[in-house]
Amino acid sequence: MGKVKVENIRAYAHHGCLKEETAIGSEYRVDVSVDADISKAAVSDKLSDTVDYVLINHIVKEEMKTPSKLLEHVGHRIIKRIFNEIPIVTAAAVWVSKINPPIGGDVEKVTVVLEEKRIL
Repeated sequence: MGKVKVENIRAYAHHGCLKEETAIGSEYRVDVSVDADISKAAVSDKLSDTVDYVLINHIVKEEMKTPSKLLEHVGHRIIKRIFNEIPIVTAAAVWVSKINPPIGGDVEKVTVVLEEKRIL
């Protein structure tokens, strides 16, 4: 078993409950960690035997383009796509962060963390 992490994926997106958030948009950061049996790839040196982190980045970028009210919804969509498109992934964790959220204070970011295991 092993982990593949893709960290600090940056995107400009239009998520939020406020009308202004969906109209103006803001900066986001997404981090992904997946568990998979990557022992075969360690021996074979073949991309087809491991988790393609380029595909993870692509999934995140595509899902961030679809507006949602809640970061939880975006994170859930990302995890579902990972499970659908990368069969060797057994568990996934996604951190979705909104940078400089409009919450009336000096806050760097808010982050929602979702962790799911593949249902067999």
